[in-house]
Amino acid sequence: MLELLSPAGSPEAVVAAVQSGADAIYLGLGGFNARRGAKNFTQEEFRTTAQYCRVRGCKLYVTLNTLVSDRELERAARMAQFVCEAGADAVLVQDLGVARVLRSVCPELTLHASTQMSVHNLAGVYAAAELGLKRVVLARELSYEQIKFIAARSPVEIEVFVHGALCFCHSGQCYMSSVIGRRSGNRGMCAQPCRMEYNMGRRMDGYPMSLKDACLVEHLAKLEDAGVACVKIEGRMRRPEYTAVATEIYAKAIHDGVPPTDKELERLEQIFPRQGFTDGYFTGVKENMHGVHTEPDREINKLYAEVRRGYSGPEARRVPVDFYVVVRPNEPVSLMVQDGSGNRAISRGPVPESAQRTQLTDKNVSDQMYKTGGTPYRCREVKTSVEPGLFLTAAALNDLRRHALEQLTQKRAEVPPRKYGNFPRLTSKTAARRRPVVNIQVLAAEQLTPELAELAPDTLYVPIQLLCERFDAVDPFIGKNVKIAAVLPRVITDTETDAVRSMLDKVRERGVKYALVGNLGHIALARQCGFEIRGDFGLNVFNSYTLETLKKAGLVSATASFELRLTQIRDMTKSLDMELIAYGRLPLMVTDQCIIKQSAGGCACQNPASMSDRMGSVFPVMKEFGCRNVIYNAHKLFLADKMDELSDAGLWALRLCFTGESPRECALVTKTYMGQTKYSPNGLTRGLYYRGVE
Repeated sequence: MLELLSPAGSPEAVVAAVQSGADAIYLGLGGFNARRGAKNFTQEEFRTTAQYCRVRGCKLYVTLNTLVSDRELERAARMAQFVCEAGADAVLVQDLGVARVLRSVCPELTLHASTQMSVHNLAGVYAAAELGLKRVVLARELSYEQIKFIAARSPVEIEVFVHGALCFCHSGQCYMSSVIGRRSGNRGMCAQPCRMEYNMGRRMDGYPMSLKDACLVEHLAKLEDAGVACVKIEGRMRRPEYTAVATEIYAKAIHDGVPPTDKELERLEQIFPRQGFTDGYFTGVKENMHGVHTEPDREINKLYAEVRRGYSGPEARRVPVDFYVVVRPNEPVSLMVQDGSGNRAISRGPVPESAQRTQLTDKNVSDQMYKTGGTPYRCREVKTSVEPGLFLTAAALNDLRRHALEQLTQKRAEVPPRKYGNFPRLTSKTAARRRPVVNIQVLAAEQLTPELAELAPDTLYVPIQLLCERFDAVDPFIGKNVKIAAVLPRVITDTETDAVRSMLDKVRERGVKYALVGNLGHIALARQCGFEIRGDFGLNVFNSYTLETLKKAGLVSATASFELRLTQIRDMTKSLDMELIAYGRLPLMVTDQCIIKQSAGGCACQNPASMSDRMGSVFPVMKEFGCRNVIYNAHKLFLADKMDELSDAGLWALRLCFTGESPRECALVTKTYMGQTKYSPNGLTRGLYYRGVE
């Protein structure tokens, strides 16, 4: 049966989820979770919550799914050890370095791959399994057939989001909030720029990046048949009443096989209205997925009150237990209670008296055992051995039952002992000062001019599709002994893998030896095709332990996250050659929604597109493999005048990323970074290398 996983953004939401039928809940505490804006939990609240859940048979997962810097890693490890000791059943992680550290510090703590890890294909699941993760939360953009393919072949459990908010960008690959406002989604502080209004060039198009909430309650049977282990409701930022309503409806559908009624679906929409629901990604029908949050109607307070009465009243989550009672003359009455997990407690009461008028019967005893109201237990069966001619008061039997259940509660709340290890230490040293080489990345064949080739960058990054279509365009660079690297698409689903493999084989035959890879699930594909692998920014290298993990995965270089400060990059222990993006429009989002088509009213990928916000900033939108779009920053990153500081950072290379630049501008910028001339573009930015992110 599917496990139902519900959100808990506060202690009240814990009660709402558990009492409404959740099999597991997920929550965050401290500053290392992707919903730092939720109330989250103090350590004392967490201990109480862990006991509450353990007693009631509900699993507890903790989100530690943000990127973590070197200076924060030990604090994150201490937090993980705390939640492990307090009784967490698993921890969700995004950061590859965090996963590596926690496997050492808490080797018996189960780790799950958060959707922030951007796993969207079977190879990504296998890579996560190799890192020691026991469950993978798949990207929300996958269709049923893609989910089914992965789940049927996965070596670990698969979890799928079935209800709640949809990000416009692939999770873990959104940098828009951080680049334009220093609030990083990868650090749990997303300002939700996708919910804002934008102009698509012709008119104010409203909210082109705001999607309706997902609702897959009518597809649960298909997910279970596909082999999915767990389905997840999004919403730690929402009210406890939302958690209760969503959990109850999904719990009925999963546990009782009862599909939601029209009235229940109406309640689900009423509790958090966003102009209806969508199952577009699941079904593959991506039209009509857009919607904005609207104010609830005036009746919402009545619904809130009704829902609160439901989860704050008498215990609805009750664990079945069996009682065994023995009443014999001249011996204290004894009672044993046992749950389905083998926990048992024994209670002894007074010595029974000789019956004067009414003697104790099996039925008398059994009736008292069934009175478990007000406790998290439900009497399933009573076995008695009552000898005749004896008497006990009902109060004595009630005390006996109460005491036994209290002992059972203590046992159920106990956390099994777990082993702990030491914080791993790195042996590599911080890289010495050196002037980094210059690498170039292009998007168009027109940018590959002889003038640019004459500058002889160390490595030229070219989209693999462009290499296949116009390999002749890189001939001038090959003549200058420039290394050519094929840039893999940001997203490659299993239905697209064969096409990409074919392209890799084609360019490998032409002598290309390197592949630039930005996703965990693409490493094996490139390696199988015989490429040396360079890591792109999508791998979110935020600490030295992620670098070490990628080194062990066979990469020859990695790209520093552009959400890091330059000083943080400088201080990292570099077990791999490290590259830094030093010029260009930073990619803010990669999305399965085609903004270009939405703007033009039809497929028009050959035409440039853009969208502007209310401040007048214009964000270019460009096509990406698989009819996806990439949204780029309005301003160009420029660091050519910071070469001394870049040299101090111990970098192997600086990458210049050209998107819509003219061939002439590409050459001018490259010469500037090589110290041959001075040039500065309009509307430049220093990015986050000096400001950092929250």
